[in-house]
Amino acid sequence: MTTITIASIQLNSQTDIDANLQIISTAIVDAAAQGARLIVLPENACVMGRQSQLAARFDEICEFYQSLAKTHGVHILAGTLPCPTRPNGTAVAHDKVRQVSLLIDDTGTIKARYDKIHLFRATVDDATGSYDEGKTFEAGDRLIAADCVIDGVHVGIGMMICFDVRFPALSQRLRQMGADIITVPAAFTYQTGKAHWQLLLQARALDSQCMIIGSAQGGSHQIGSSTRETWGHSMMVDASGKVVVDSGTTDIGTDGYTVVYGEFDPVKQAKIRQAMPIFDCHRLCA
Repeated sequence: MTTITIASIQLNSQTDIDANLQIISTAIVDAAAQGARLIVLPENACVMGRQSQLAARFDEICEFYQSLAKTHGVHILAGTLPCPTRPNGTAVAHDKVRQVSLLIDDTGTIKARYDKIHLFRATVDDATGSYDEGKTFEAGDRLIAADCVIDGVHVGIGMMICFDVRFPALSQRLRQMGADIITVPAAFTYQTGKAHWQLLLQARALDSQCMIIGSAQGGSHQIGSSTRETWGHSMMVDASGKVVVDSGTTDIGTDGYTVVYGEFDPVKQAKIRQAMPIFDCHRLCA
C-alpha cells in the first residue's frame, strides 16, 4: 500500500475574481507537477467579499475546477464557493447563499458537496470587529464523508469548513462515517488564528484519529474601504496530533500562493488507531 501526497495551498485572495482564478490555476499546476494527488484550497479561494458576484458564476467556476482536476489527474478540494441553490436544487431563501465545499476527483467528476453547517459569529479585536456569516449564508445540515480512490488507495475524506473546526462532535461523526482525512478550508482572522488555529487542528486530529488538512487564507485583504487580516499557517496534522507540515507564515510567496506538502500513510494511521482504539471505548454517543 502506498502513501498519498497531499498539497495544502495558502492564498491571499482579493476581490478580483479572475485574478484569483489565475493564481489558483497556477498553484494547482505547480502542486500537480510536484506529485500531489490531493490538492486542498482555502475558504473563499476565488474571492474575499463579493459573494453574490461569485455565486452568479457558480456553474462556471465548477467547470473551471473540474477541467483542472481532469487535465492534471488530481483530486481537488475546491476550498469554498457561494452557491445560490441547496443540494436538492431549490433556491436559497432571503437572498442568501450556501457556503459550499466541493470535492472533485481526477476524472473531473464532482464526488461530494458539503454545505457549511456552523456559520461564524463572533466579536474579534480587529478592524472588522463583528462577524456574522448568517447575514450572507444559510447553514447546511448534512455531514459529508466521501469514499475516494487516490492512486489505488481507498480513502474516506470528511469535509469541514473553517468555523466547523471548533465543534469536536463533527470530526467524531465524520470518523464514524468512514473518514480517514478531514479537510478544513479556512479564512481564520489573524487574531483567532494566532490564538486557536493550530490548537484546534490538533484537537480535531486527536478527537477523530484522522489526518487534518488545514488550508488557509493569509495576509491583508482589501474589501471595499475595509481591510481584513487572516492568519495563514496552512498545515497538516496526523492522527496522533503531530504537526506534519506548517507553512509557518501569514504571508504568501511572490507568485501569490504558498504550497505545503505532506504524506498520508494509511498503514501508519491504522496503527495509531489500533494502539488506542478510542472509538471502541466511546460511551457517550451512538
